[in-house]
Amino acid sequence: MAVRAQHKAAYRRMCAKLRQLREDAGMTQRDMAERLKMHNTMVHRSEIGDRRIDPIEFIAWCKACDVDPAKIIREL
Repeated sequence: MAVRAQHKAAYRRMCAKLRQLREDAGMTQRDMAERLKMHNTMVHRSEIGDRRIDPIEFIAWCKACDVDPAKIIREL
């Protein structure tokens, strides 16, 4: 049985990094949800890997945290 992408170690690292970015920016999940114009449960589900993040959302998340998305990709 194939491992779903969101359960792979690299995807889990990305989710943890998104949470770290949000926390380092001093935002709650509700704050992030407001910036991204989504429900705060979507932010939570994204951070724990229950919801897939598409590349456009990844970029928006990084920008909301005032971080260069390309820098984060290189780190991951």
